[in-house]
Amino acid sequence: MPLMAPPGGFRSAEALAASLDGRVRNFSLGQYSHSRATLTGASTALLLALSGSPALPASSWSVPPRGSAYMGMGVLAHDGRAAASLTKPSPRVDRVEGVDVSSYQGNVNWATLWGSTTRWAYTKATEGGSYTNPYFTQQYNGSYRVGMIRGAYHFAAPDSSSGTAQADFFLAHGGGWSRDGKTLPGALDMEWNPYGDACYGKSKSAMVTWIRDFLSRYRSRTGRDAIIYTATSWWTQCTGNYSKFATTNPLWIARYAPTAGPLPAGWKYHTMWQYTSSGKTVGDHDRFNGKEARLKVLATG
Repeated sequence: MPLMAPPGGFRSAEALAASLDGRVRNFSLGQYSHSRATLTGASTALLLALSGSPALPASSWSVPPRGSAYMGMGVLAHDGRAAASLTKPSPRVDRVEGVDVSSYQGNVNWATLWGSTTRWAYTKATEGGSYTNPYFTQQYNGSYRVGMIRGAYHFAAPDSSSGTAQADFFLAHGGGWSRDGKTLPGALDMEWNPYGDACYGKSKSAMVTWIRDFLSRYRSRTGRDAIIYTATSWWTQCTGNYSKFATTNPLWIARYAPTAGPLPAGWKYHTMWQYTSSGKTVGDHDRFNGKEARLKVLATG
């Protein structure tokens, strides 16, 4: 997949470098074939940026196809990666390791992840109102079979259909919940639009309404409050740092740094933290903010 710039171009050479790092990471997974010319072009762009040359305009970058988004896709490009986070945060017995996967990973080696003490996983089920992950069955059921507590997530596309409609679509394609002690409530991925305007062309109030509609529909049909995945910078930019969801919905914060950092308004603590996109076996690694017994409580409801 060609290197993609956010609308308006990259904010800095560091942001461009971070985005190239993410593209190379996915290239190394072997899920998509990249031509030598594509990688060379990306490397040239990086060198130009680092040498002080003007950034290439957004129009010169290819927009990825709809459906190709994944959790954390915009984090490197917009928030970057703290230098200290190149070293994994110190292990803690009261924090449970997890991963999140999408079609990029293809068929996942769950046994290897289990052997490295990964105990929970989220799989991308849907995006917008039409895309379903072709690897969902292997990823969602495979994590369950090795003993993990698993869940599904939906990559929101607020510019394509209503929050209510996308919640229904998510529930119809793997986003449901059952009280089996091994299934986590669905997660709503709210982050930068990889296909255009960062906030999907919505005002802050309209974005809050869209999110509320999705969450309300999910709760009415499952009895559970969905988890919100986001980055503080996106949440501030696109919702005006809206705080009221914090009273009902657990927070999954995205920040590639030694700590989870400042949280969006209202949340006193995070439930999950996506702390890196460069882990072994699967790049995107996460931590549950508590012991495994508390993770099981979240699954049970």
